[in-house]
Amino acid sequence: MSTPPASGSDSDSGSGSGQGPGSEQGSPAHDPGPSLGSLMAERRRLLNLGYRMLGSVQDAEDVVQETYTRWYALSESQQRAIVTPMAWLTRVASRICLDQLASARVRRERYTGEWLPEPVRGGTTWTSAAGAGRTSATGGDDPADRITLDESVSMGMLVVLDSVTPAERVAFVLHDVFGTPFTEIAETVGRSPAACRQLASSARRRLAERRPVGGTTTEHRQVVSAFREACETGDLDSLVALLDPAVESRSDGGGKVRAALRPVTGADKVARFLLGLLRREPDVELVEDDINGTPGVTVSIAGTTIAVLAADVRDGLITDLWLVVNPDKLHAWTDTPTAR
Repeated sequence: MSTPPASGSDSDSGSGSGQGPGSEQGSPAHDPGPSLGSLMAERRRLLNLGYRMLGSVQDAEDVVQETYTRWYALSESQQRAIVTPMAWLTRVASRICLDQLASARVRRERYTGEWLPEPVRGGTTWTSAAGAGRTSATGGDDPADRITLDESVSMGMLVVLDSVTPAERVAFVLHDVFGTPFTEIAETVGRSPAACRQLASSARRRLAERRPVGGTTTEHRQVVSAFREACETGDLDSLVALLDPAVESRSDGGGKVRAALRPVTGADKVARFLLGLLRREPDVELVEDDINGTPGVTVSIAGTTIAVLAADVRDGLITDLWLVVNPDKLHAWTDTPTAR
């Protein structure tokens, strides 16, 4: 089985002999191939795929754009030879993600402080027209751009996925989230189906170890509401009582905004750290919001969001906090009309 290369070529299209993944020899010459509308209708799936693979809205947009660029670089005969265009698009997008994941590890060694996934907001949409990585709350956007929010896109899930190998992440996301058969995954990662099954299983074990089953959404929301109130009132004891004794807080400022460069651990230390941050800024407003499909809190000053805080809750206590203050990762809030 062939593996789609990092750049557009004949092996991406299944051309040459007319045989290959997703291709069929002797396709009728009169077959017009898929329409532009049918191809672009798959954009939502590719965006969701790219975001889960890379943890970045802008990178997901770039992957989708590059995937479609490679498709339209094919000749009409090459396009007609591909029986299932969506399978081809998924395979090429996944291969681009695999290459990006490998290079991302090198880039993040130079990243200032902790690197966290870019948070996304429930109820908004992604639109290429607004620019890569931008969101819009207007009702006129293409519904195909709307991201599907579920456990596979939660901040905790994305953080753990960032700790597995690129091949493990690709195999897990394709199989466990998108239901892709291991025979097709093998064509993307360049390994046997059995090896891909092991890759997905390894990622699954890592997730189970790092992310035990949490509570219900209702419990999560209640804990986050109490957390917000404790932060607003500055009640240290109440805040500590909501935190797991081994709670860990990670902050992402990207070197552009002051943030803790290392994780803060322990209920008392995390509580004092958070209250200390809030005391530095006058007129801070804390708002409960859905962050990556789970209840979280945003921090605003004069109507402008300056931070997004996501949390994991288990047994009624917050076990992990992720504070994103890097302005380059807050477009889901700062680019909406209501955030002006």
